[in-house]
Amino acid sequence: MAKIHGLLDMGRRGMQVSQSALQTTSHNIANKSVEGFSRQRVDVLSNPSINEGKNQVGTGSTTGAINRSSNPWIEKQLEREGANFAYQDGKANSLSQLESAFNEQTVKGLNNSMTEFFNGFRELANNPESLTARTVVKDNAQGMIQKFQDMDRQIDAVTGSLNKTIEAGIGEVNGFTKEIATLNEKIQQIEMTGAAANDERDRRDLLVKKLSEKLDISYAEDSKSGMLNITAGKTGIIVAGTSSTALKTTTNEKNQTEILYELSQGGTRVDITDQFKRGALGGSIDLRDGMVHDLKGHLEELSYNIASEVNKVHNEGYDRYNKEGVDFFDLPKDGNFIISDFKLNQAIADDVGKIAAASKPNAPGDNTTANVMHSLQFKSVMGEGQYTFDSFYNAKVGEIGVQAQRANSGVESQKNIVDQLKNMREATSGVSLDEEAAKMIEFQKSFEASARVVRMADEMFETVLNLKRL
Repeated sequence: MAKIHGLLDMGRRGMQVSQSALQTTSHNIANKSVEGFSRQRVDVLSNPSINEGKNQVGTGSTTGAINRSSNPWIEKQLEREGANFAYQDGKANSLSQLESAFNEQTVKGLNNSMTEFFNGFRELANNPESLTARTVVKDNAQGMIQKFQDMDRQIDAVTGSLNKTIEAGIGEVNGFTKEIATLNEKIQQIEMTGAAANDERDRRDLLVKKLSEKLDISYAEDSKSGMLNITAGKTGIIVAGTSSTALKTTTNEKNQTEILYELSQGGTRVDITDQFKRGALGGSIDLRDGMVHDLKGHLEELSYNIASEVNKVHNEGYDRYNKEGVDFFDLPKDGNFIISDFKLNQAIADDVGKIAAASKPNAPGDNTTANVMHSLQFKSVMGEGQYTFDSFYNAKVGEIGVQAQRANSGVESQKNIVDQLKNMREATSGVSLDEEAAKMIEFQKSFEASARVVRMADEMFETVLNLKRL
């Protein structure tokens, strides 16, 4: 039959089990607000029974593993949808900057400046001999040039902001990968002893989610060592076991930040910028190399065509001194036009009398050239003859608005998906204070009951000892 010391062992083990469960419950409560923490539970196992003749006599319970409550499918979905949300959010924030730069409703924008420029020639046509009207034309031209250059600088500012976002993001990525490599080593060391590295795995899962919010990654866990290997894009192995490789950034000739992967320490660096299509960095790269780059090109095309068309007409006219017209705008002869070099012809800037209004010399009151000049506003010369200057510009402004609206809608939709997945994760892995409080009372009572078993066994020992004394 079972011995009295067996009761003592059962009571002792019961107290140890309850103590471990209480400690785990306290750990859950303390980490309720820690991001990425998963609720932990103690697996209580039945201790192997012993033979007593024909019977198997139980010997109480023992502590098994301490496991975290985690659903790998939900964690994977959160990582994927979180990356998509970061992509949409990054694009929406940058598009809002572009929208403010091309805001034609609350500020005097480029459309207004172009209209004023051509209206200046309309006023000159009404009074072709007037120096005042010519001065207005010059001032409006300089105002339009200034507006083009201001918008060009604003586009460059958006590009610079996106470049800085990419550089800062890569810095964060390198910090994440370094910590993940360190956690790989800790997890291996802990699990080699047979224990579960719950807190370390929670932290690593959180870092993987944060990493995927920054850029495209793919990863796989070694089933034997428990280590996670991570690849950035398609070719950049940034975590391999206990080692990590830092991504580098550089600026190319277009003043764009590129992401480089170093094949070996101090070895060849490969440009992997175009491999990122998700995450915040993917959104920044897509917007910078797509819409922002194209928008700058369209703005240059618009300003160049205005200058070129105006010059053609102006060269065919005659100025106030009955001389043939000169170039109204300075344009480079080699065709390498940039908006920062866009400027009025210095001869016209110095003497507005050289602005041509007539189509022939010695013809007072002739306003033919001025009329042709202001009619350029409605001439379809953009997009292979499909757009006027105004409609071309308005189409680009409208495109920004549509893209921004689509991005904001995508952010809202994606946020709802992420919030739903977070709620699902919270239901599976989150800590409920009410539940933990109930568990705490349960384990406390279990501890007290096991203590009573120990006390009862002690009393039985005392009784046996007293019998021997008699």
